[in-house]
Amino acid sequence: MRNPPRSSQSSKSSASTAARPSYRSGHRSGSERKASRLIPSPIDFAARRKAFLKGLGNGVAVIPSAREAVRNSDVNYAYRQNSDFYYLTGFHEADSILLLAPQSETPFQIFVHPKDKTREMWEGKLLGPEGAKKLLGADAAFPSIPAEPFEDAFITAMLQADSLYYRVGLDKDWDQKIFALCNRALRKLGRTGRPFWALQDPQDILGEMRLVKDRQEIERLEIAGKITADAHVAAMKAAKPGMFEYEVEALLFHSFRANGALRVGYESIVASGPNACVLHYRDNNRRLESTDLLLVDAGAEFDYYSADITRTFPVSGEFTPAQREVYQAVLTAQKFCIDFAKPGRTMRAIHEHAIEVLVEELKKLKVLSGSSKQLIQKRAFFPYYPHGTGHFLGMDVHDVGRYFTGWYDQPRKLEPGICFTIEPGLYFAPDGPGPAKYKGIGVRIEDDIVITNNGCRVLTAGVPKEVEEVEALCQNN
Repeated sequence: MRNPPRSSQSSKSSASTAARPSYRSGHRSGSERKASRLIPSPIDFAARRKAFLKGLGNGVAVIPSAREAVRNSDVNYAYRQNSDFYYLTGFHEADSILLLAPQSETPFQIFVHPKDKTREMWEGKLLGPEGAKKLLGADAAFPSIPAEPFEDAFITAMLQADSLYYRVGLDKDWDQKIFALCNRALRKLGRTGRPFWALQDPQDILGEMRLVKDRQEIERLEIAGKITADAHVAAMKAAKPGMFEYEVEALLFHSFRANGALRVGYESIVASGPNACVLHYRDNNRRLESTDLLLVDAGAEFDYYSADITRTFPVSGEFTPAQREVYQAVLTAQKFCIDFAKPGRTMRAIHEHAIEVLVEELKKLKVLSGSSKQLIQKRAFFPYYPHGTGHFLGMDVHDVGRYFTGWYDQPRKLEPGICFTIEPGLYFAPDGPGPAKYKGIGVRIEDDIVITNNGCRVLTAGVPKEVEEVEALCQNN
């Protein structure tokens, strides 16, 4: 079958809201599970547009929807809207264009696929221009096909603007179209000597808007975290020797969908044994052995907001002494970093804190020796810990927003509402350095965090991570 339709959303201009899937708690029992429903509060897309329009000044912003991508032959990949486009409109359909011009009589213009009975017969209802104006609260709405309505509106808007907010480099066809239209607009101005418009990245504004989450966004991240936590718990209970990694991946996806997540936030990593030492392992095709650790890095996306959880657990239900030592070292680092996270700290400081703790733990494991300060300066930890300790989280699993203010040597301070991951790890590749007893062991533990007024809150606490809790859960096969 071809892709399902990207249906429109019922909304008012002040609060565009869709029919949202509800989260059903997967680890409550009896009547609690039956009665448990959590429907997130609506998002005020109009308020977001108002804030964005204010930031544009006398500029014009163009944000195209995500393109449909061909998988093979005439079959497309499952469609997922561009995050910025959805953030400002709440609209799912492809073949759409957002044109925002605060100086215009119609500051919010949207161009959508025209009504088409044949296409609707195959793929479902299209909102169409009339529906877009009414349900999305657009000041003006036009068909995106043919291209002339957008081209005319864009040129008219640019004649009154002094800058263009458009993200270059994502789509070469769009790049060519936009620059060609700008040249047409310049010709309309005649011999004024006017230079080309200043080109700005919309992320200068949108990145900062999206970085600090409001209550509705944190609510969605919490729901995504709960759905994901349920799936990780189910994986711990189900994994056993003889299964394949892809069977665990299938269990995760089933749990995501059963609890209301329409898609994954990213392709799941289900890495057993030495595969856990491959940071972005994707094959998910190895048979689980009784002596393996299984590293599962997977997150559900709920209403365009993604969770990101990693747990590492023994397939047999019991850590070997060497596995336990490595696991406890990583857990110690993660717990220290969570306690360390609060307003005024930086992502860099959290990472440096993780390195300090892990170096001490590696010395206890007799992997490293000597002065901790010198070991850090020489990056002696790098073969065992080669990645960062976290990243911003939101609509994109590696979400937008600047990690620095000004120059790169000035990391930004965390503030309430910023969400991110904390995910230290240790990896002893089979052909890498380290004591023989640790070879082939890879451990990562990851949770999702939101900064609060006084510290931080873990959004993904529903998955056990203490050694005894993990073993008890894994033995409940």
